[in-house]
Amino acid sequence: MKQRRVGGVMTGDVVSAHSDTPTGELARWMREFDINGVPVVDADDRVLGVVSASDLARARRTDDGYQDRPAQTLMSAPAHTVRADDSVVRAARIMSAHGVERLPVVDEEARLVGMLTRRDVLKLFARTDEEIRNEVIDEIVLRTLWLNPQRVDVSVRDGVVTVEGLLESSGQAAALVRMARRIDGVTAVVDRLSHRRVGPW
Repeated sequence: MKQRRVGGVMTGDVVSAHSDTPTGELARWMREFDINGVPVVDADDRVLGVVSASDLARARRTDDGYQDRPAQTLMSAPAHTVRADDSVVRAARIMSAHGVERLPVVDEEARLVGMLTRRDVLKLFARTDEEIRNEVIDEIVLRTLWLNPQRVDVSVRDGVVTVEGLLESSGQAAALVRMARRIDGVTAVVDRLSHRRVGPW
């Protein structure tokens, strides 16, 4: 059982700008590359901020000469960022908490290495019930907990996992439910497990 990491779904080829890049150039890049945000970096590729399509729209409404303004005057800073080894779940929570559509991905020196968009996250979580069921059985029941799959019935509907069966211990049952909740695409777990005895294993 594993959670997907940002590095596995991010876009590595990122269009970036510098503090003095004209806003008009950013607008052209967004149209040309079909993107809705551009990270602003310094000379060492460290992320300073992000200029979004919304930032450009606000500038357009208030300033006729907005196209000549440098990126640093429009960017949102400091930028919310994630690391490549962060889980996609954590990245999705950051997006939701701060109302952003994209997150620059940085290394340990805060240098830009990629970009994660809400579209990337949604594609990952758009998993079929069968894919989720197979992961519960293969990664949790068989490989992690070493349970007999004939003793555990797993069904999934609309991302809701239902587990039924008789296990040896309460610890096994609790571990199965806990791990299933962490699988990407799972929205809830219905626990209908029973056990022979109370104990860790």
